[in-house]
Amino acid sequence: MTAPLPTTHRASLAIGDEAAARRVVDALTEVFCEGETAVAAFERPDGRWDVTAHFADPPDQALLRMLVTNAVGETVAEGLSFDTLEAKDWVKASLEDLVPVPAGRFVVHGQHDRARIAPNRLGIEIEAALAFGTGHHGTTRGCLTLLDHVLKTRRPRRLLDLGTGTGVLAIAAAKARHLPVLASDIDPPSVAVARDNARLNGVGNLMQVVRATGFAAPDFASAGPFDLVLANILANPLRQLARPMTQHLAPTGLVILSGLLTHQARAVIAAYRARGLLPVRHLRIEGWSSLLLRSVK
Repeated sequence: MTAPLPTTHRASLAIGDEAAARRVVDALTEVFCEGETAVAAFERPDGRWDVTAHFADPPDQALLRMLVTNAVGETVAEGLSFDTLEAKDWVKASLEDLVPVPAGRFVVHGQHDRARIAPNRLGIEIEAALAFGTGHHGTTRGCLTLLDHVLKTRRPRRLLDLGTGTGVLAIAAAKARHLPVLASDIDPPSVAVARDNARLNGVGNLMQVVRATGFAAPDFASAGPFDLVLANILANPLRQLARPMTQHLAPTGLVILSGLLTHQARAVIAAYRARGLLPVRHLRIEGWSSLLLRSVK
């Protein structure tokens, strides 16, 4: 008999800026044990931040309010709310809710929709809740759409997917070009997931997946310079990567960037323009921006 699924207790708070959100996250993670509590903060399209903590057991609400008050003040702490999530298999439920996502010639789907993909489309099978990138987020769809656009007119031979997550972008490139693709991620579980997904999609022999921070690995020098780099990360890391990105890019190379909110696009474009990369296309999907830039060396 299957054991009953546990109920999850949740505390939520909306905060006006990143610095305040980080202070709250630090305060909660310092007090509550890892494994029994999960704390996360996410930026919203309107610029505010949502901080959410999930607890295995009902939390001490007075203690939580005190911690938030000490971190960001009593006024913000008054917005702290509590609720309970029903016991259910959230992974199974998320899979049932996910529908195939088209992006140009690509369609990202789960195993349950494998038979529904049209023969003239390139299906990419990615399961939910494994790592970042199931295709349903606006950033992934933007990258896939720009990749499809690039491959209609260009034939890049050296490709890199920086911050690969589930491997969805690298898999798409490998399937479309039938050429080796280097993929990297800072997170060891994501590296394992990307390798598994590459094998699942029949391109395990074409994808090399490595663990690396930025470009700090010898694999980048040996595999480059790259004709096309895909980087679906976050705005701040993307700005910091502008210089090493251009150092590993071929003279006529292209870069597809995403993971940034629309209001962050201008600063990212400026960072890359200063390194000789000019914007070619700018897609906006659900408050997120995806950029295509070309080298003018």
